[in-house]
Amino acid sequence: MAIIRPFKGYRPDKSVVDKVAALPYDVYKRSEAKAEVQKCPQSFLRIDRPETNFDDDFDMYSDEAYKTAGRLLHEAYNDGTYIHDEGSVYYIYELIMDGRSQTGIVACASIDDYKNNIIKKHENTRADKEQDRINHIYNCEAQTGPIFLAYRDSDVVNAIVSRVKQSDAVYDFTSEDGITHRVWIIDDVNDINAIKSVFEGISDIYIADGHHRAASAVRVGFMKRVENPDYTGDEEFNYFLSVLFPESELKILPYNRTVKDLNGLSADEFFDKLKVVADIEEKDSSFEPSQPGSVGMYLDGKWYKVHFHDELMVDDPVEGLDVSVLQNNILGPILGIDDPRTDSRIDFIGGIRGLSELERRCSLDMKVAFSMYPTSIQQLFDVADAGMLMPPKSTWFEPKLRSGIFIHRLDEG
Repeated sequence: MAIIRPFKGYRPDKSVVDKVAALPYDVYKRSEAKAEVQKCPQSFLRIDRPETNFDDDFDMYSDEAYKTAGRLLHEAYNDGTYIHDEGSVYYIYELIMDGRSQTGIVACASIDDYKNNIIKKHENTRADKEQDRINHIYNCEAQTGPIFLAYRDSDVVNAIVSRVKQSDAVYDFTSEDGITHRVWIIDDVNDINAIKSVFEGISDIYIADGHHRAASAVRVGFMKRVENPDYTGDEEFNYFLSVLFPESELKILPYNRTVKDLNGLSADEFFDKLKVVADIEEKDSSFEPSQPGSVGMYLDGKWYKVHFHDELMVDDPVEGLDVSVLQNNILGPILGIDDPRTDSRIDFIGGIRGLSELERRCSLDMKVAFSMYPTSIQQLFDVADAGMLMPPKSTWFEPKLRSGIFIHRLDEG
């Protein structure tokens, strides 16, 4: 049973929502974030990344940085940037990229469901990244970037969403990167109760993206419980901001790899080792695999199809992933990338950037690149259901949920 409840959201005034809405804080380098805020001073990045308000040598992890984030957010509540929905509602959030629509329910999920693994994870988190968002949430007294959750389709929820989307959207704008964003409000009590009831019958919800934000929000919730020993469980700090998408709406893009060198091997020596684990076919143009078991490879200006030998495609939720097969048979034993989390010789390129980016990197600072077949949403579910973890950089979700459109205040009753 999952608790997915409506909330009294704070959201931008319609006149400024297109300026406030920002890509997640962690997709920007520091210099990029500052440039974005200078270009658009109303961008939520000025709050999500408060160091953008200071000189370049300012300590972005200082107490002053997080206090600045909290102050700026509360100023935005008071200066008309944000409006407050007085009643507890669900929101519908649709994103359209390249003509493809993806629609989810904006709501609050339970920190207890996270702790009890009703909300399932498939990635490890790093303590330093968690602490950054813990400090941000704590000083803002709010969650400002929703967690991307996935669940198996419900005909009831799909029908409600489809019907409400026939009405006028409260927001309808296209961001600078060409993504259309639309928002509706579900405030009918019967619809709200029906959605609640559906999720009460669901025992498995999955974090698709945002593991660090989720872990941080949950940590803050439990900190607040310690600070409020008489808590009832109904307080807002017991819940965290989420957008829940049915699996039929989701598409995972590949997460491609580039490697700086051939680990001391000549090209011929590398191919000799490669032939032990895969069949290799030179291609006339760029190659992106159309099914599991193959990767594209770009080396010395040429593209190849690398098809793994059948015996390597094992029936295991993690080891059977293409990213695992590549790591276990090529990147590790041949190219010497033993820990892709820490090895500076490997870089990861989101599929949204296309194969031309792999070619560009190989002409710039890398030697060989691999284009991957994307991990499926069912594979993500299988790994999480087995209580296992995916290799790093296994999934790339696009479009990215915007921060600053929905605010869940922890200090609201």
